[in-house]
Amino acid sequence: MTPIPDEQDLDATLRALPKVLLHDHLDGGLRPRTIVELSAGIGHELPTTDPDALGRWFVEAAGSGSLPRYLETFTHTLAVMQTAEGLRRVAREAVLDLAADGVVHAEERYAPEQHQERGLTLQQVVDAVRDGIAQGEAEARSAGHEIRVVQVLSAMRQADRSDEIAALALANRDAGVVGFDIAGPEDGFPPSRHAAAFRVVRDASFPATVHAGEDAGLDSMAQALHVAGAVRLGHGVRLADDVHEGPDGSWRLGLLAHWVRDRRVPLEVCPSSNLQTGAAASVAAHPVTLLRRAGFEVTVNTDNRLQSGTSLSRELGLLVREAGWTLDDVVDVTVTAARHTFLHQDERRALVDRITGPAVPPGAARPGRHRA
Repeated sequence: MTPIPDEQDLDATLRALPKVLLHDHLDGGLRPRTIVELSAGIGHELPTTDPDALGRWFVEAAGSGSLPRYLETFTHTLAVMQTAEGLRRVAREAVLDLAADGVVHAEERYAPEQHQERGLTLQQVVDAVRDGIAQGEAEARSAGHEIRVVQVLSAMRQADRSDEIAALALANRDAGVVGFDIAGPEDGFPPSRHAAAFRVVRDASFPATVHAGEDAGLDSMAQALHVAGAVRLGHGVRLADDVHEGPDGSWRLGLLAHWVRDRRVPLEVCPSSNLQTGAAASVAAHPVTLLRRAGFEVTVNTDNRLQSGTSLSRELGLLVREAGWTLDDVVDVTVTAARHTFLHQDERRALVDRITGPAVPPGAARPGRHRA
C-alpha cells in the first residue's frame, strides 16, 4: 500500500496526478468574478457583486439539502451564458481551471436549450462552447498543460426537447460532442419520458449517460439502463440501497445491483454534490466507498465546481482524509474513469497509459492490472 503523504504533500500529489473527469456541468463551474463581470454587462442582479462573497453564497445556497433548491442557483450562471461571447468565455475558463487542477481529459456537459434566451440557435450554442474549449486547450498547452475537453449534450428532463437535443448531438458527433444525457429534476421525470430520443441515439451507435440514482431510487436507475440504454449512470449512489454487506464481509446484491456490477456499468459519483442535495450524510459515510468495495466501477467527479466550491483534486482528497481511501484507490478510480470515457478504445488506452506511466507523481501507485 502506498503511504499517504502529509496534508500539504497530499494536495500537491493529487494535483499532479493526471486526472479524468466524466461528470462536470459547464454551467456549474463558472468563476465568481466572471459572473459579476458578465452580469454587469447585461443588467442581471446578483445576491452580491463581491466575487469572494458570491462564491460563498453559491456554496451556501447549494448546501440546503434539496435538489430543487440546489438547481435554483443556476439562475445566475445561466443568465450570463446567453450570448456566444459569454459561452466562449465560460468554456475557455473552465478548460483552464481544469488544466490547472491536473485534469487531462474532461467531458463537459450542459443543456443547449437553456442558452437561447437572447436568440442563439442550438447550433450556435454548441459552436460557441466548442470555440471556447479550443481556446482554453490552446492556452493550457502553451502553459505546459495538455488537456482534452469534449462535450456531452443534456436535454432537460422536465421539458420536451430531447428529440431536438439528440439530433443536435448526432449532428456534432464529429465536432467534439461525444455523448447524450438528460439532466434536471430526477424525481417525477423518468427516462421513459424521453424514450424516443434515447432510441435515436442508440440506433446511431452513440453513447448516453443518464442522471439517475441521486434524487430518485432503483426504478429511475432501471429505466436509465433498460429504457434509455445508458452506458454510464450519472451519480448512481442510490444503488447502495440494493447492496448489502454481511457480517462476514460477503455481499448480497439485488437484481439491479447485479446487473450493474456484472456489466461493469460505471457510476459517475460526485461526493460533495451528493452531500449538498441530501443523497449522502457525510464523506465518511458516502456510499461511494461501499460501492467500490463491493466491486462496482466507481469514478469520482465534481458535478458543479462552483456550487460545491470544489475541484477534482479536492474531491479525491476528501475521500483520502475522511473515508480512509489510499493513493492506490485514487489512481484506481482515475484509471476506471479513463477506461469509461466516451472516447474510442485506442484513445482510452493512451489515456490509461498517461495515468499509469511516468507522469504519475512520486508516491502514487502505478497499477498494472488495468486494461483499457
